[in-house]
Amino acid sequence: QLQAYGGGLVQAGGSLRLPCAASRRTFSNNGVGWFRQAPGKEREFIAAISWNGGSTVYGDSVKGRFTISRDNAKNSVYLEMNSLKPEDTAVYYCAAHRGSYYSTSAQNYIYWGQGTQVTVSS
Repeated sequence: QLQAYGGGLVQAGGSLRLPCAASRRTFSNNGVGWFRQAPGKEREFIAAISWNGGSTVYGDSVKGRFTISRDNAKNSVYLEMNSLKPEDTAVYYCAAHRGSYYSTSAQNYIYWGQGTQVTVSS
């Protein structure tokens, strides 16, 4: 129901924009979050946005480099990633929160999409 895409291979210092698109249902009333998971590591909270885009929150590791936004008319959420570092390499997932806002805990997100691989080379 949610699909993250736009991943790929990028050099350190580069940028990527990850869209997250919903199909078969609308998520315009749900908060949406981005998470990532690198091999051998736990899932990490990256960013989240409220249902109307009026409120956002970021994980410490990406604050100031990543920006989350949404376009409810397109039923889509975006993650703009700048100044990428090799440690940003992971599979990135988007997920819809059970409510209109968000949390940093993955257990509060009830709809998960397939992830997209982001690889940052040094």
